[in-house]
Amino acid sequence: MADRLQKPVLVLNASYEPINICGARRALVLVLKGVASAEEESANAIHSARAAIRLPSVIRLLEYRRIPHQTRALSRKNILMRDRYTCQYCHRTLPSGELTLDHVIPRSRAGESAWENLVACCHRCNNRKGCRTPEEAGMRLARQPRPFSLHTSRNLMRMLGKSDAQWRKYLFY
Repeated sequence: MADRLQKPVLVLNASYEPINICGARRALVLVLKGVASAEEESANAIHSARAAIRLPSVIRLLEYRRIPHQTRALSRKNILMRDRYTCQYCHRTLPSGELTLDHVIPRSRAGESAWENLVACCHRCNNRKGCRTPEEAGMRLARQPRPFSLHTSRNLMRMLGKSDAQWRKYLFY
């Protein structure tokens, strides 16, 4: 059951504009509180003694929320999401537990812990690179690391939407 409550749910503003992705548990709470309505429901349901409630797949906020230009917090989770859970050196997509964060310019050489210097990296590539730059280690980055942006967020929504047919009509391909 815990897996079902962690499934991603697309969040739409009152104007049907996709603005976020949240877990099914959070989406269900927003629907039950009357803050959002379920636009699409998944096949999964949660059960109580007297009722079964289908989990939402897409929710829409009932009141329009102005979304200010926001920056995402620098965190391991956000770096892995930005890099699509893919090692930036060997290009393998792995579960989060099998990935580390690599400082492109090593910390031992005054490399900062910043969006522009951190990438998702598998253990093998991280060990191979060591405390060298990618050039010194003879390794190439798949993409230059950049801050998490609105563009990155929309790309993630589209990527996740490819596996969920119910999301497609809300995401502009």
